Parts: sequence; structure tokens; C-alpha cells
Amino acid sequence: MPEAGGLAGRIRALPFEVRQYLLITGNYWAFTLTDGALRMLVVLHFHQLGYSPLEVALLFLFYEAFGVITNLVGGWLGARLGLNRTMNAGLALQIVALAMLMVPAAALTVPWVMAAQALSGIAKDLNKMSAKSAVKVLVPSDSPTAGSALYRWVAILTGSKNALKGAGFFLGGALLTLVGFRGAVIAMAVMLAGVLALSLVRLKADLGRQKRKPKFTEVFSASRAVNVLSAARLCLFAARDVWFVVALPVFLYDQHGWSHWTVGGLLALWVIGYGGVQTQAPRLTARLGASPRGVTVMLALLLAGLPAALALLPLAEVGALVAGLLAFGVLFAVNSSWHSYLIVHYARADGVSMDVGFYYMANAMGRLAGTLLSGWIYQSQGLAACLWVSAALVAGSALMALALPREATPR
Repeated sequence: MPEAGGLAGRIRALPFEVRQYLLITGNYWAFTLTDGALRMLVVLHFHQLGYSPLEVALLFLFYEAFGVITNLVGGWLGARLGLNRTMNAGLALQIVALAMLMVPAAALTVPWVMAAQALSGIAKDLNKMSAKSAVKVLVPSDSPTAGSALYRWVAILTGSKNALKGAGFFLGGALLTLVGFRGAVIAMAVMLAGVLALSLVRLKADLGRQKRKPKFTEVFSASRAVNVLSAARLCLFAARDVWFVVALPVFLYDQHGWSHWTVGGLLALWVIGYGGVQTQAPRLTARLGASPRGVTVMLALLLAGLPAALALLPLAEVGALVAGLLAFGVLFAVNSSWHSYLIVHYARADGVSMDVGFYYMANAMGRLAGTLLSGWIYQSQGLAACLWVSAALVAGSALMALALPREATPR
């Protein structure tokens, strides 16, 4: 007990901004763990029931489509209502989505699951937009090291979130094997209910709320930097999901006979490693130069060569495929973390949630496109074709980044 009291005392002694950051990060972690587990549960459970790869991808259609809408509207709501409210609303909606999946197996029809996934997509993007925007609010902007501090805080938040998402993939595969689909969603709903109760009590009211009520039309960014970076982000995330969401897990399950545990474990390790690299991105990019445009283009071009090289490999050599995709994860993590820093840096200080929301709307559009392409291209052409499309999309992201301003001037 003294140790617990000592820990609580040390936490209370931290600056208010740091305590709020820790609370937001913990909130984001808990949500992300369930989000990753639910995705793996849906992919493996419904494929096991006989759904085709394209049908499995369609189960995520509303998840990604409503994420696009949520990011656009959520940033506006965050500016008007406060980021604490949008974050807590995300947690509550995820609990409702999980409750919808607790029905008997016979009631888990495609429209019902798509509706539950729609709520989960809304919940996830409300939570993510709130967490990323809150960092900009909490980091002091008048410090001479504000830029590097912001990069570190964003990198830690993003990287740790993705590590937890990877753990969620493993958790989803493990729970499906141990307690079944229904038992898994019940356990996750109970955990999130506890997190929501803590967040309602501890998270600062009106965090990030603008004094002036912004008009809805202001969600469409007038900043060239935000718009260009959003377009590059769309291509970047479509390039990942075109092979990651459906194609790879189904390929390993069908073509190589991997178990649910093994598939979930590999994807978990991939995302955990990816998250770990993201936390180190400020160090990895420190020597690449000061120009945000140059760094963004260089990182994308390095990434584009990997899926093209993997597409040329004999895919029966699963060891080489896995090693190549792990290398893709390292470079993708650095790209993603750098993008996440730039959008928070470019965003308006007053109304940050609207710029971040617009940007993550593009991110969600990329995931939506990648998810649908993953099921369709894999079913019709196979995994190699998914990898070629991935390479082309990353190259497109590099071309778009050429239009970024040379200097990263915050707004």
C-alpha cells in the first residue's frame, strides 16, 4: 500500500498538463486494445464461418466509411463541445457496438455486424481525433523547444497506441480460441465501462473548446499544407491496408494453414514493433534535414520499394514474405509518425481539432479504400497484386508531398 500511495503522490506532483496527457494516453490505450481485438475477431470468426475475402472486407465498409464522416464532424464538435466530451462519447459508443455483438450467433447477420462496425468506426475516430488534438492543446507553445516537445509527445502517443493495437490483434485471436466470439466481446465491454467511468471523473472539462463557436464550413481546411498532407496520408494508409487488413491474414490462414493464434500473433508483433518504432521516430528523422517536404518525400520513396520487391518474391517462401513485411512496418512507422507530427504542427492553435479532424478524415478514406481493395484484389488477383498496388500508392504519396511548403511554419 505505501508503494501505491507513493506512486499516487508522484502522479499528483506532476504538472497538470502531464497528468492530463497520461490520462488521455491511458484512455486511448484501452480503447485501442479493444479496437484491435475486435478487428481480428471479425476477420477470423467470419472467415471461419465461410465468408469470402471480399465479404469479410465489406463487414468493415461502414466502419471505415463512418470514420470518414466522424473525423469531419468530430473535429467541429470537439471545437464546440470540448475534446473531453468527444473522447468520452467515443468510449460510450464502442461499448454499445460491443453490446450489439453479444447477440446469439444466429442474429449476427451481415447488416447487423455492419451496423455494429459503423458505431465502432465512429467511436474509434472520435477517440483518436480527441487524443491527437489534445496534445497540441497541452504542450506549451511559448517554449523555445515547443516543436521538438510536440514531436516527442505525438510520437509517444501514436507509437504506444499502435503497440497496444498490435496486442489487441493477439488478444482477439487468443480470446476467439479460449472463450469464443461472444465471451470476448463481453469481456472487452466490461473493461471499457471501467475506463469510461474514470475518464468522466478525471478528464478536464472543456479541453480544446473554442471560445468562438466555429461554423461547420470551417472544417474544410483552407491551409495548403494541411490539404496536401491529408492527400499524402490517404495514399499512405491505403497502401498499408490493401495487403494488411484482409489479404495477408486470409492468405496465411488458407495458403499456409496458420492457426488463429499464429495469424493474430504475427499481426500483433507487426503492429507492436511498428508502434515501438514510432516512439523513436524523432531520433530516426533527426539527421534527414530540416525541410518537412524533403523528409516526407524521402521517407515515402524509401517505403515504396519494399512492397514492389516483395511482389517479385515467390510467395510460397513465407519466411521471406514475413521478413519483408516487418521491414515495411519499420519504414511505414517512421512515415506515419512524421506525418502525425506535421499535422499537429501545421494545425491552427485555435481550432486544432478541426484541422486534425479533416486530416484524419483523409486517413479514414485511405483505410476505406485499402480495406475494399484488399478483399477485392486478393480474391481476384492474389496477394502479389495487392503488394504492387501498395507500391503504387506509396509512390503517389511521395508525389503529393512535393507540394508541401519547404518550411514547417505552425499556424
